[in-house]
Amino acid sequence: MERMSLTDELREVVRGEVEDSPEVLQQYSRDASLFVIQPQVVVRPMDAQDVCTVVHLVSTKKQAPKSHISITARSAGTDMSGGPLNDSIILDMTRHFNRLIELGDNYTIVEPGMYFRDFDRQTQTKHLELPSYTASREINTVGGMVANNSGGEKNLKYGKTARYVEELEVVLADGQVHTLKCLRGEALRAKCLERSFEGEVYRALSSLISTNRDVIEAAKPGVEKNSSGYALWEMGDGTESLDLARLMVGAQGTLGIITKIRFSLINPKPYAAMVIIFLHSLSELGSIVSPVLVHEPDSFESYDDHTFTLGVRYFPEFAKQLKMNFISLVLSFLPEMWMVITGGVPKLVLMVEFRARSQEEALNKAEDLAEEIEHTNPRVSLRVASSERATRKYWLLRRESFNLLRKKVRGLRTAPFIDDFVVPPQKLSEFLPKLDAILSTYNLTYTITGHVGDGNFHIIPLINPKETRLPHLIDELSHKVYDLVLSYHGSITGEHNDGIARTPYVEKMFGPAMYALFHEVKSILDPHNIFNPGKKVGLTFSEALTYLDLPPQVVVTQTQERNQS
Repeated sequence: MERMSLTDELREVVRGEVEDSPEVLQQYSRDASLFVIQPQVVVRPMDAQDVCTVVHLVSTKKQAPKSHISITARSAGTDMSGGPLNDSIILDMTRHFNRLIELGDNYTIVEPGMYFRDFDRQTQTKHLELPSYTASREINTVGGMVANNSGGEKNLKYGKTARYVEELEVVLADGQVHTLKCLRGEALRAKCLERSFEGEVYRALSSLISTNRDVIEAAKPGVEKNSSGYALWEMGDGTESLDLARLMVGAQGTLGIITKIRFSLINPKPYAAMVIIFLHSLSELGSIVSPVLVHEPDSFESYDDHTFTLGVRYFPEFAKQLKMNFISLVLSFLPEMWMVITGGVPKLVLMVEFRARSQEEALNKAEDLAEEIEHTNPRVSLRVASSERATRKYWLLRRESFNLLRKKVRGLRTAPFIDDFVVPPQKLSEFLPKLDAILSTYNLTYTITGHVGDGNFHIIPLINPKETRLPHLIDELSHKVYDLVLSYHGSITGEHNDGIARTPYVEKMFGPAMYALFHEVKSILDPHNIFNPGKKVGLTFSEALTYLDLPPQVVVTQTQERNQS
């Protein structure tokens, strides 16, 4: 009797769509990273019961020795780390898990496959907002934001996605739906007494957290913003409190499949004003960062000279997105153009935004900061954008830099592999010249954008995909940059997460003792390694390089080099 294929097995038990056509598999073999992994099959589950069915099937098949089968949840595929890539089963959550279920006065319940743009339109009807949205807010989903613990331009004031996740509905390795939230006192003790898979998980994690407090505290990242590893330092003490929802946020789908999210929401301040600061030397940054942070802005962002130049080159695209004609956009940038003519392209442009309940209040805050900077740094050029409309062109340039690189520069491709590190913001003036010295030794075009207030920067190099030494370049440059970051007690990823790109560096960041705890967490919640394997733990540098999206001649060269070594 002919053995049934995995696709056919899934079609027999799943009510949603199951597809394995070459076109579909090709589509799901990529995200926004440098990696490519083709799955066996793509499942679009109809509901949580479908997810349970898939997990149960995979868990059962995994009992056989050396069985290679696993599940990776995927939503929009905008991840830049290779997080939603897998060679087995992909669960596409966007087709059926895309509803806003409930919208209260200060909370919402939503499914993970809902695009943020649609989610935001609905929450705004009640003047509510999830403030941890990213620059890719038009194309990403809320589930991806939870899986990566995303942050964005409002992170300085409002924090990352984890702050707003109150409760999660998750399918765990037992193939059942569980509601996860922070449990305290008697509720936690009662849960630990349960004779069930969930009870076993709580008992094991309570013991792990409470008996390893010194290791966890010592390995806790030295910066406020981090998406690397499992956030054991934010789960509670393990004795009086334990928050499994917090563990799931940022876990990148490695511990279970999220099927429902309860977010708390804020009432956003409707008015804005911005101070735009133009620096011609990175050394000027040291005297700017601390005074700006004292004024407690809502956002403190930046983009570099390469981004500025790209923006000038593609002015018509910005005019279209701003719904302005080309002449109007040119006129709006005349002060910046005059500054470039008289002083050259700025090395770094800083955007400091203040939001308030009135336009007058927002503008007063911006003008107070501008006056102080002009007094203490008379050589620095700056402007004040007095309304939200006036700030839009700067936000658009900041948000669209990656898309400009990806779509407009011919013959080269974006290479996000050192794209999300964090260092203490007070150290940026010392750190950035060292980073520039490393990058300048390579013949690379790149942009630097960042959340200055958090010390979180995104570097996107452009590379020639036909370059035969590409794997060597990526490996060498990654080590140099991350070694520099860790020398400042920073993080290898502030919001894009580990994925394939950074999982090999996780042990180096946290140390062997903490990395061993991460492995233990993975084995407690996913004993058969069925959820998104090779992310967070269990991936080497050499394995990661094999997933690079390389042309045939580069793959041949790599194989020859390995055979000769």
